[in-house]
Amino acid sequence: MPKLRGRLLANESLAPLTWFRVGGPAQVLFTPADEDDLAYFLSKLPSDIAVTVVGVGSNLIVRDGGIAGVVIRLSPRGFGQVTVEGDTLTAGTAALDKRVAEAAAAANIGGLEFYFGIPGSIGGALRMNAGANGGETKDVLIEAIGIGRDGTKHVFDNAGMQFVYRNSGVDPSIIFTSAKFRGEISDPAAIRVRMNEVQAHREMAQPIREKTGGSTFKNPPGHSAWKLVDAAGCRGLRVGGAQVSEMHCNFLINTGDATAHDIETLGDTVRARVLAQSGIDLHWEIKRIGEAS
Repeated sequence: MPKLRGRLLANESLAPLTWFRVGGPAQVLFTPADEDDLAYFLSKLPSDIAVTVVGVGSNLIVRDGGIAGVVIRLSPRGFGQVTVEGDTLTAGTAALDKRVAEAAAAANIGGLEFYFGIPGSIGGALRMNAGANGGETKDVLIEAIGIGRDGTKHVFDNAGMQFVYRNSGVDPSIIFTSAKFRGEISDPAAIRVRMNEVQAHREMAQPIREKTGGSTFKNPPGHSAWKLVDAAGCRGLRVGGAQVSEMHCNFLINTGDATAHDIETLGDTVRARVLAQSGIDLHWEIKRIGEAS
């Protein structure tokens, strides 16, 4: 790949790139310079080499054995731009959700305040239909652009994203590079009040200063995951260095020396106890990738 401009690293630890601070290495970690560099890389990469995409690692467990093949991580330098025109906002997928909310607020665009409470990037928001405080990505997305495994560019409108609760139906091999959103011109004071409410809720109810991965389980229809976990007696439950948060039962935390195995085992233990207590099968919201050690 003589024209490659991005950065390739072999056997690079992924633990520092996740909020849990756990996990093994990437066999190869690639950080593309920009969208064209990503497309070039994918077009030249043999099809039998596995490709895994990671974002800011806020809702992710990388298993202790690491990840075979190529791990691609989009950097804010090449994919973090945010621009505003009228009531629309275009963001690279490495842009933090919080930054997108702030850019919208600065332009008096309402409707994107919920992103202020999501500790991830736009790429993850697209893949998982991220939402909080009554808003979801599907409510504001106009279109998303992604690069396919063969290096071709694809454009998806809102319907084409096939959004469902905390997921998108787009082929998992597509790597999203940018997205366009539409809000509505609103009173700036009202926007700021809403953002302050979102932030106050997070600080009061969530362990945001711990090494955590955000919401662990999806809310089952008609139920709150945290209430089910609490009712099953799992508040504060520990496995090794992993613990169910005392503050919010749908958060797992690394108390300092947890392994990825500890965290995943704790999550599966919670799921088993909830199933036994309530008959409800909780589904992981956190993505778990890689090989066990």
